[in-house]
Amino acid sequence: MDTKALIKTDDEIATMRKGCQILASVFDRLESRIVPGACAFDLDHFAEHEIRVANCIPAFKDFDAGGPMPFPGSMCFSLNHEIVHGIPTKEKVISKSDLVKIDMGLIYKGYYADMARTFVMPEASEEAKNLALHTKKTFEAGIKNIRDGAKLSDFAQVAQDYAENGGYGVVRGLVGHGIGRELHMPPQVPNYFSKEFDNFTFRKGMTIAIEPMVNIGTSDIAQAADGWTIITADHKLSAHYENTILVTNEGCEILTKIT
Repeated sequence: MDTKALIKTDDEIATMRKGCQILASVFDRLESRIVPGACAFDLDHFAEHEIRVANCIPAFKDFDAGGPMPFPGSMCFSLNHEIVHGIPTKEKVISKSDLVKIDMGLIYKGYYADMARTFVMPEASEEAKNLALHTKKTFEAGIKNIRDGAKLSDFAQVAQDYAENGGYGVVRGLVGHGIGRELHMPPQVPNYFSKEFDNFTFRKGMTIAIEPMVNIGTSDIAQAADGWTIITADHKLSAHYENTILVTNEGCEILTKIT
């Protein structure tokens, strides 16, 4: 695997850090609007406006993954059993008990930033609250094992063990990824151990999107009729937590951290 494009220069890191901070600030301003009664289409419109006034480009808008159509939104908006890639339509209105997943990216000076969060509405079940918290902690447990010289399996096994020790299923078929001048770059970064993946070595200066997706029930997934939305096969709840990180000598820096 050619890893040269993953290792960034100091100037590239500075550019990505700025873009990631812009994205985190958009999430920060968006959060107060993610409330019962809010419409996904309106939230998407707000986010796109915030991205563009910051002189950035929405990374997901018109993204073509070979499906039935380019992605129509600036964010992926997924509810409850929808894992990721949900379309932000006018028909999607947040209820008091929803688990809301928002995944969003932008392009700043030619470099991508990518992050996702799960938002728990006021009357969501304790099961939903615990799932969202455990997914965040799965991310935190996993990245403790990322540093210069660490193996991909060091991250993947810990992330899987942490999620499954909580009684949850780790999504297969959807993985993290390298990021830089492209949204999706090698390596694939699974949140579970598998011999199918090369035992990739993280190196200082690499930028990676780490994104555990954790389910209440089965790890199996299915695709909804719209050709984009990925759902849990058993229609039970799923949560998602993602950051763009920079690999360092001592560990990693979360570039999309909301301060």
